[in-house]
Amino acid sequence: MSPRKAAADAAIYQLKITLRGAKPPIWRRVQVPSDITLAKLHQIIQAAMGWYDCHLHEFEINGQIYGEPMPDMDMFVEIKSDRTCRLHEFVTGEKYKFPYMYDMGDGWDHQILVEKVLPPDPAVRYPLCIKGKRACPPEDCGGVWGYAELLETIRDPQHPEHDEMLEWLGGDFDAEAFDLETTNFRLQQI
Repeated sequence: MSPRKAAADAAIYQLKITLRGAKPPIWRRVQVPSDITLAKLHQIIQAAMGWYDCHLHEFEINGQIYGEPMPDMDMFVEIKSDRTCRLHEFVTGEKYKFPYMYDMGDGWDHQILVEKVLPPDPAVRYPLCIKGKRACPPEDCGGVWGYAELLETIRDPQHPEHDEMLEWLGGDFDAEAFDLETTNFRLQQI
């Protein structure tokens, strides 16, 4: 999805994307056109949070799972295509919440909250991140609990795995870092 101006009749949803269980909280506030598909929202979440889109994902909307259908798995749960459902088809207004899961192994569970419904600004290119807090955890670090352990390890130079974990991370890692400009650059590259 390339950045675009919202359709004249499409409202703008201001969403707060929060990584559940992360302490201190890790979140992003983005503005998106209400007429985008869940597949586009997935791409936006990946770019805004800083994930690499290396794993499966799913949304749960009113008891229905949306993601990439996998015929081999349909006997367990029906997954509808996230390309067929648009935000405005189910969002009932401000304060509407729904979950997004990324990487079923690590279980990065996100809450999506519709904070505001706004008129489109013709001068703005959407999607747009307007604020965020803290760095995205590294992929494949074991979910929020593994991430907490990773942070403890790299903060303690005496920890037996300190150097190994820093090497795995590719050097220093600042858990407090969030770069709005870089995030919006990634959003524009979708």
